[in-house]
Amino acid sequence: MKKIILFALLCLVSLGLNGCMVGEGKYLKKVEEADNLTKELAALQKEHNDLYVENAGLKVRVEKLIGEMADLGSEKERLATDNRELEKVLKAKSDTLSQNITELRQKVSDLQNENDKLKEQIANLQKAKEEEVKKTSKTYEDLLDKMKGEIAQGQVTISELKGKLTVNMVDAILFDSGKAEVKEEGLVVLQKVIDILKSVPDKQIRIEGHTDDVQIVGALAKKYPTNWELSAARAINVARFLQQQGLDPQLLSAAAYGKYRPVADNTTEQGKARNRRIEIILVPKDAP
Repeated sequence: MKKIILFALLCLVSLGLNGCMVGEGKYLKKVEEADNLTKELAALQKEHNDLYVENAGLKVRVEKLIGEMADLGSEKERLATDNRELEKVLKAKSDTLSQNITELRQKVSDLQNENDKLKEQIANLQKAKEEEVKKTSKTYEDLLDKMKGEIAQGQVTISELKGKLTVNMVDAILFDSGKAEVKEEGLVVLQKVIDILKSVPDKQIRIEGHTDDVQIVGALAKKYPTNWELSAARAINVARFLQQQGLDPQLLSAAAYGKYRPVADNTTEQGKARNRRIEIILVPKDAP
């Protein structure tokens, strides 16, 4: 019986020891779980704090962005206002430019019309000039033919340059020495010229008197103090004769140059003879 009781006690002790060991294992496991939960809680708390800080930062950024959006809205409105003003300015400038272009086109058209008229006038003037040259050349040829005898004797030379025709006659063929009146032989020579000049009524006729450089002395100096007076009297007498023969006096003019426009050397007798001359010059009416 004692053995049974002892055995039973031993069993109870064994069971108690086993029960204690089982309870301690569960406790340690729970402690470990609790530690893990504490760590997770701490991690979650830290994550919560980080999220809170980040959220606060985001709120600040959102408020900043809202402010920037408000500024952008104001800037957008200002830009829209500026754009409207710019459009008004551009429209005004465009209208002005269009008007200027229209005016310039009209001016170009007017200038083109004027240019066309000028071209036509130039063409007409060119044609008239060509006709004038032809007419002058015809007069030149007629004079050459009419006065070939005087030309052959060296008493007359005839030249033509740019519409200007010059009949150069030595004084001896027209005047006696120291005289201003045209002699009979000279009148015959002048008549040949007159017959040709009558066929060109649209020319100015200028008679020029020229002398050598020999000073006038003696009794003749009382009438002609210098060669100027002598050359003037000779040119006027020739002009008067041309008028008497029917040439329009409005086309006639007389000029005296005395010794101041020589065509040859006055140191030789031949040169002096060439310088003593009457020149009958035909020029267009509008020539100076």
